[in-house]
Amino acid sequence: MRALIVFLCGLLITSISTQAAAAETQPAAATPDVVFQRADFAAGTAEGTTPGDGLAFGTAAGTTSYTDALGTKTWEYARWTGPERPIGFPATELIASWTADLPQGSWLQIETRARNAEGLTTWYSLGRWAYAEGDIRRTSVPGQGDADASVAVDTLVAAAGKPVSAYQLRLTLYRTPGSAITPRVRTSGVMASNVPERKTVPVSPGGGAWGTELAVPRRSQNVHQGHYPEWDGGGEAWCSPTSTTMILGYWDKWPSAQDTSWVDPADPNPEVDYAARYTYDHAYEGAGNWPFNTAYAGRYGMDGFVTRLRSLTELEALIKAGIPVITSQSFKKSELPGAGYGTNGHLMAIVGFTATGDVIANDPASSSNAAVRHVYPRAAFENVWLRSSSSGGVTYVIHPPGHALPATTPGLPANW
Repeated sequence: MRALIVFLCGLLITSISTQAAAAETQPAAATPDVVFQRADFAAGTAEGTTPGDGLAFGTAAGTTSYTDALGTKTWEYARWTGPERPIGFPATELIASWTADLPQGSWLQIETRARNAEGLTTWYSLGRWAYAEGDIRRTSVPGQGDADASVAVDTLVAAAGKPVSAYQLRLTLYRTPGSAITPRVRTSGVMASNVPERKTVPVSPGGGAWGTELAVPRRSQNVHQGHYPEWDGGGEAWCSPTSTTMILGYWDKWPSAQDTSWVDPADPNPEVDYAARYTYDHAYEGAGNWPFNTAYAGRYGMDGFVTRLRSLTELEALIKAGIPVITSQSFKKSELPGAGYGTNGHLMAIVGFTATGDVIANDPASSSNAAVRHVYPRAAFENVWLRSSSSGGVTYVIHPPGHALPATTPGLPANW
């Protein structure tokens, strides 16, 4: 769940054909400015890191202490600072994402700083990430904010009137001093965006995936209601890890029976509990941190990142390429026919489109696994996903490294 959403009045949803006809005769609504830029580890400044197959810890650049609820420990570190990257438009938000191999005894911090009209900002932490437990507590960093920007869980938000023209990414790898552990970042990137203020979004044209439905396994978050309060207790709190689990299952990437041996044997889908535990953000106190979910997918050798899409037409390109995606949206009960609920922030897996272009979603907010498949009207879904009071099109893209992404939208900055 994400709670950074403000609701608007309910909207009357008409048929797709009526919306499409109206869209042809009315001026097109403003579309978001979005770009996703992958880090080039061969560029920038290395302090003990080694580029090649990702970014690896080579030699220690120094030592530091770190204190959290697990105590104070000393770590040696190596650091990479990327070059300044121009965005190409005035951005209001930055979201960094990554995949990494972090054995026990190591962890990663992700930081960015931005350039605005007054110069470079300070560095802001966008997450402290570890797979293993016992080294640090996996966490976002609350309380970051100044005259230039603030951090909302996983998102750097520019201060009003101070849009971002460029940014730098900094990755710091930590390990137990004197050890031979080699933590490694496999991939990283930053999505920069400026979502226009818009209460409604017109329906988009087809993108070639009508009649395509991917065989994504179905998992309900609601069957986990009350499970493991230490990781936010299942139910509506677990929409993100449940959706991530479904996508990983599509790619046949499940935790093993040994991995989930700690889960209550009566649990119907222990892989969901496992994902909630290992995406849990101890500061946010939830499993809905967007980049933490794509980083969790990296545990299984997957590539994953967070971006924004501009339309269902773009989403169809991914479905057509055999890549299901996860979307974030908010809506009142009346705004998404067939949902039967309202939400101030919810993740679901988009698995295909009907022959008439409606959205087929594996919606984890369902009573059982069998009830997870939903068909949502195209116009209604696109509106509640893309409007500015919702997530503005936030999407997780998770796929094996060898499964190519499709071409991005011609004439627009690449957003994957």
